[in-house]
Amino acid sequence: MLKFIIKRLGLAILVALTVSFISFILLFLSGDPAAALAGEGATDEDVHAIRALYGFDRPVLVQYAAWLLNAISGDFGESYYFKLPVAGLLAERLSITMLLGLCGISFALLTAVPLGVMAAIRPNSLIDRFALFLSVAGQALPSFWFGLILIVVFAIKLQWLPVSGSGSWQHFIMPTIVLGYYAMPAIMRLTRAGMLEVLSSDYIRTARAKGTPEGVVMFKHALRNAIIPVVSLAAVQMGFMLGGSIVVESIFALHGAGYLAWESISRNDLPTVQALILVFSMFYIVFTFLADVLNAWLDPRMRSS
Repeated sequence: MLKFIIKRLGLAILVALTVSFISFILLFLSGDPAAALAGEGATDEDVHAIRALYGFDRPVLVQYAAWLLNAISGDFGESYYFKLPVAGLLAERLSITMLLGLCGISFALLTAVPLGVMAAIRPNSLIDRFALFLSVAGQALPSFWFGLILIVVFAIKLQWLPVSGSGSWQHFIMPTIVLGYYAMPAIMRLTRAGMLEVLSSDYIRTARAKGTPEGVVMFKHALRNAIIPVVSLAAVQMGFMLGGSIVVESIFALHGAGYLAWESISRNDLPTVQALILVFSMFYIVFTFLADVLNAWLDPRMRSS
């Protein structure tokens, strides 16, 4: 078990370094950051002065090494647009993104797991077809379009919910639904498949033969075993959702890390963009690592090794 954790931890660190290096290189290949900072009316002397001021005249590998060492210590530099430390901006905005992610994954689990269980209990029934419809629609429905539809219906037509902002809990209802609906199909399908497999097991037939109440069979015996891979999938989906919150936060004007990413990209704020790419990547890497460790801990063969 310990050997597995060390191996997965080393792989996670390697992936984080690779992602940070590739994102750093791609940002510089997208254009000259000194020219973007200088503006359209700047002269060549202005561009050269900015390049020397921010160290853009050094080799890219030297710049990456310096940025990585500072990032490890928590120093992501200063935002070109906001004129504030990037670490402070991230600390201020990440709380909204984390809250939105937790609400989204909670909505997905509370909706998808019961639907998956009911679909497995009554295969090929109306509830099973309804769950299949939601699963297909969730994969085919773009999140930005779904968010706009919710705004038109519940905020503009019915006026039940606010259009945008983060001033109260009502502001998080529509973003939570949009973000959670993204994770629902995979969780629902995995729950249904796991329940169908467990319900056909010998120990379930034995429990029913002993006269065990059906509710106890379903929730104490079947669901307990079928839910194990769902927990691991939810951890991975949480990483995806936090990284994909850029679209949702931009639609609903939630001033979290996702909205900060949109602002920074549109204003060529390279230090902030680099830090956000690293943070969003770390979300996925950390939650994937935790899912792997959880799977290993739940596997009796891994615990005994």
